[in-house]
Amino acid sequence: MHIAGNIKKIPQTSGQGEAVMTVRNLYKSFGAHRVLIDFSLAINSGENVVVLGKSGSGKSVLIKCIIGLLKPDSGTIEVLGESIPELSDEALDEIRMKIGFLFQSNALYDSMTVRGNLEFPLRRHSITATQEEVDELVKSALEDVKLEHTIDMMPAELSGGMRKRIALARTLILKPAIILYDEPTTGLDPITSREIIELIKEVQQKYHSASLIISHDMNCVRMVADRVVMLIDGKNYKEGTYDELIQSSDPVIKAFFE
Repeated sequence: MHIAGNIKKIPQTSGQGEAVMTVRNLYKSFGAHRVLIDFSLAINSGENVVVLGKSGSGKSVLIKCIIGLLKPDSGTIEVLGESIPELSDEALDEIRMKIGFLFQSNALYDSMTVRGNLEFPLRRHSITATQEEVDELVKSALEDVKLEHTIDMMPAELSGGMRKRIALARTLILKPAIILYDEPTTGLDPITSREIIELIKEVQQKYHSASLIISHDMNCVRMVADRVVMLIDGKNYKEGTYDELIQSSDPVIKAFFE
């Protein structure tokens, strides 16, 4: 297998503690509907930040702005030193190599084996590798999610939790500095949800990657968040650790923890 590019250009994660993402004074509206209103947040490498908010509060809009699928009306978004709204399409593709995204639906290709799904990002981003190098990358990613035996299986043969793990392995194969998780435990049973939560923590510890996690699962929030950002009425209403927020006397915040 030959994939154009250079395998050695796969980005590595930043040192822990460095700012990898900064969102400042972000505004985004759709017609008269104001979704994000002066929203700000910062994430450091090695940090798991959960964005918590009701359905329709703007969490998905925030992620789409961060990866350049939507342009904000105003404000700044800096990811790994790059101003996302100002990047060309080509430059956006380059920065997206360094941002992993775990879709809520997993977004695996049903017509491809697990091996094919994991090789796809290497082809899409024009990475060159010998077959031996590709095999090693696939093997390593599957070891990270403890599913080496599924390499030649089809997505339809996998359980919901296994598909979620394979989707994460596909995200990890490019060694992203930042991972965006969209409702990672939605639709999973409690045992499988806990396994995915533990896996998110293991990925953080192994790669020191920064993560922005959207979740309604309070058990997930409690277990993975170094910091929680409350997205309410389009704003960063309050942020802090899980323990700090759960002790808040603010009725708006308390409603999320009851």
